Amino acid sequence: MVAPAAGPRISWLRVRTLLVSDFHLGAGRRHAVLEWARPRERLLAAVEGIDRLVLLGDIIELLGSSPAHSLPIAEPLLRDLGERIGAGGEVVLVPGNHDQLLIARWLSARREPLAVDTVVPLDASPALGRVTSWLGPAVRVQYPGIWLADGVWATHGHYLDRHLLPDSSYGVTRGLLGRLPRDGARPDDYEGGPSVSRLAARVPVSLRAPLSEALEIARAATMPGAPRRLLSPRMAPLTAPVLGFQMRRASIPALARVVHRLGIAADCVIFGHVHRLGPLAADEPSDWRGPTGTMRLFNTGSWVYEPLLLHGARPPHPYWPGGAVVLQDGVPPRAVGLLDDLEASEMHRARPRRRPRRRPGSLA
Repeated sequence: MVAPAAGPRISWLRVRTLLVSDFHLGAGRRHAVLEWARPRERLLAAVEGIDRLVLLGDIIELLGSSPAHSLPIAEPLLRDLGERIGAGGEVVLVPGNHDQLLIARWLSARREPLAVDTVVPLDASPALGRVTSWLGPAVRVQYPGIWLADGVWATHGHYLDRHLLPDSSYGVTRGLLGRLPRDGARPDDYEGGPSVSRLAARVPVSLRAPLSEALEIARAATMPGAPRRLLSPRMAPLTAPVLGFQMRRASIPALARVVHRLGIAADCVIFGHVHRLGPLAADEPSDWRGPTGTMRLFNTGSWVYEPLLLHGARPPHPYWPGGAVVLQDGVPPRAVGLLDDLEASEMHRARPRRRPRRRPGSLA
């Protein structure tokens, strides 16, 4: 068991629920910061004394890596989290698109339609059985979301991808995403199309990571007028604001559309998926509300170090790893950064620079 780390602590006096997402355990130490000691210590310290931990999807990387690779990497941390929560607390797992493989067979074989908070059997797959056993005795799995309190619904958020492109798009858009869900839709309408996870499951493991990266670039391409040169570490100071613009113009409205289509009457919706913690103090509050202005949205950020966004950056930063959302009794949710005092070197292994090729005849 790793001892709690020193550093800034949140007052957990009235905290009941901590929501985190997008660990991507198994993605490698260049990206998944919880494969490093200090971030692990900080997360374990944060869960001390809470009543409920919600793992809001993409906890284990099963899209770009195989279960045989990722599950052993995830096991030590998940066991430690289960021990810290203990029998008196609860762990809730809500799979996302990168770890949907845990429930993929159950999804395809079930007979009853999905509700917005369907309870998944812990033995839905051998892999899910292993994962839930690590998380302790008080664990449950729900999909695609969970009601956490009156008017508070949480989901991973990958359904929003279906609404990122205009409803009137044709050709490859319609062929890739299928018919867009309309008012009165059910979760099955979002599962029926060829989702990223199902598409990736049909290709060899060695090709899943490039496929996932290509789809993420395609998502970034939905930003109005986004130049390709922004997808470079040198342009990181500009990339994050542009992606913030995409959040306001595309991702947040897309998630609000999902909530509306599914008929979810929520005052607050908490999601992950897009890796952008918020709302933060510098954000415009109106950007994090539904179209009517009554529903508030919150994002759990991620535990991923992304060089394309963070090269040369310092916290506080919306894409800095260590995001979480805290839910207290009678208090609106709030977004917090648990790793804002850590240096990049404590949670990121830089890719070694390529040595320049010697030109023929060169003495270098």
